Amino acid sequence: MAAGRRWTRDELLVALNLYHKLTFGQLHARQPAIVALAGKLERGSNSVAMKLCNFASLDPALKLRGIKGLEGASALDRTVWNEFHGDLNEIVPVSEEALRKLFGVDEGSELEVLPREGIRVCKRPLTGPTETTANVKQRRGQDYFRDAVLNNFGGRCGVTQLAVRELLIASHILPWGTHVAERLNVRNGLSLSRLHDAAFDQGLIAFDDSLRLVISPRLKAELPQRAVAENFGAYSGQPLRLPDDAALPELAFLAEHRAKKFRKS
Repeated sequence: MAAGRRWTRDELLVALNLYHKLTFGQLHARQPAIVALAGKLERGSNSVAMKLCNFASLDPALKLRGIKGLEGASALDRTVWNEFHGDLNEIVPVSEEALRKLFGVDEGSELEVLPREGIRVCKRPLTGPTETTANVKQRRGQDYFRDAVLNNFGGRCGVTQLAVRELLIASHILPWGTHVAERLNVRNGLSLSRLHDAAFDQGLIAFDDSLRLVISPRLKAELPQRAVAENFGAYSGQPLRLPDDAALPELAFLAEHRAKKFRKS
């Protein structure tokens, strides 16, 4: 590999995809997913980690938490950052597809970024007839969103800390169908157990401006039931738990959920 080889736009799109699936504290040369990507790009893991830290300096979500990235982002870094975030619905599926191709993932398999393990490829469950191009594009976006949101919460339910990935959902705060611009925004996502995801979607729970769990009157009426008491009552008033370097959920989105979906009676 030639020393000082310039990064291309396509490489930066893949790197930015990975950036949003890791927290700031994971942006180092020994991180398994970074090591795996570096190998595919034929770059040193230090080079990839440094590039992700350059991206961190452009990230407004980190600035809100007082976290600074590494200075030295190039003009192309900034251009790709703005392109990526200017139209998430178009660029994210492109970056996800590029990542899959880099790792040789076929249509019958799925790719997951697991911070402790690296990048895992496994067989995807059969879903029926062949998907249309539009459906594949949508699924690429959903795959990205799931990894990004779950990893932003440390691979755990933000309420219960359940860490069984198969039982976790990347919940949209603002619904997928009605808020197109925020579909793939990591700050529009919560990592919740399947039970808490269903309760959130039905307006039975919400989160206040301090990210504390609020239980609806409808659910409170069922607290004598052990399952309700243990899964909801025990966590009432407690804040969502995220890593210290995670991107926080957007408070305006949570407020809109409370106003439009939360059951007041």
